[in-house]
Amino acid sequence: MDSTQRVRAILSFINAADAGSFAGAARALSISSAAVSKNIAGLEKALGVRLMNRTTRTLNLTEEGETFLREARIALAALDQAAEAVIAHRATPTGRVRISTSVGFGREQLTPILPGLIDQYPGLAIEVDYDDRLVDLVHDRYDMALRGGHIADSSLISRPVCQMNLVLVASPGYLAAHGTPRTPEDLGRHRLLTRRFLGGRVSPWNFRASDGSLTTLNTERAVLTLSSPEALTAAALSGAGVAEVGVHHAWKHLVDGSLKALLLQSHHPGGFEMTLQYPHRALIAPRVRVTVDYLLTAFAGMQELRVPLSALRQFAA
Repeated sequence: MDSTQRVRAILSFINAADAGSFAGAARALSISSAAVSKNIAGLEKALGVRLMNRTTRTLNLTEEGETFLREARIALAALDQAAEAVIAHRATPTGRVRISTSVGFGREQLTPILPGLIDQYPGLAIEVDYDDRLVDLVHDRYDMALRGGHIADSSLISRPVCQMNLVLVASPGYLAAHGTPRTPEDLGRHRLLTRRFLGGRVSPWNFRASDGSLTTLNTERAVLTLSSPEALTAAALSGAGVAEVGVHHAWKHLVDGSLKALLLQSHHPGGFEMTLQYPHRALIAPRVRVTVDYLLTAFAGMQELRVPLSALRQFAA
C-alpha cells in the first residue's frame, strides 16, 4: 500500500467510524460502499490487525481500531493545520494588533517605527498600551508584548530584541562644576539621580571590586528620584547630577557630546534582555505574524540597541 492508498484508506476508516456504516462513509467521500470496504480491508491487511467488527447492520471498533482512530484524527488535524498555515501565509494581513510595552522603550524605540508598519500593511490597525506593569497577554487580550528581564512562560513564544545595558552619565556642565568621579567612592560627594520602579524599589548601582566581586551603592539618598527613564536622562542632560540610564537612552546624547560616560572600568552594566513575546498558537494570524517580523527587523537596524560596551570608551569623561 503506497502513501496515496494509505491516506484514502485512513479517510475511509475515519468516515466509516463516524458514520457507523460503509454507506455513510461512501456518501461523505463521494465513492461507492464497495470502495470504502476495499480501502478498509487493505488498511487492516497492511497493519496486520482487525480495526472493525462488522455485520450487515453495525460496525464496532476493536480495541486496536479505537487506538488507530485516535491517532489518525491527530494526524489528520496536523494535515489540516499545514494547509491552513499556507492559506494564512498568503492571506492579506488585516485587523487590529494590540501591543503592550514599557513606557520608555515604547515611546523611544517602538513609536517611531509604527508609521512604517502601517504604510507597509494598510489593513492593520495598531493599538499600543504604554505601561511598565507585567501584563497577562492571554487574559488581557494582547497580541504581543515587549518586555524586559527573564520571563519564563511556556505558553509564550519569546523572540530576543536586544540586550539592555546601563551606563553612568552626567553632563559636561555638571562635571565642570562638581568634578569628575574617578572611583565609586567619589560618588558619595556627588548629586545622584536614580529611578524608582513599580512597587517602590529604587535601583541600586553595582560596581566591580578589584577581586572581581560586585559591590552595591545604595541610591536611596539620591537628590532626585524619578520613575521615568526618559525623565532621568533629561535630568542628567540638564546638569542635575549623575544618573544610571539605559545605553539606548543615552547613546545619541553621548554621540553629540551632551552627556559623558563615567566609571566605565568599575561600573557593572547590569542590563537585561528585551524580548518580544506572543502567545504560542498552532497557527499565528497573518496580522500578528507580519507585525512580529516587521518589528524584529526594524529593531535589528537600530544602532542604539546594538552598542557594544567597548564603544562607550570614546565618550568617557
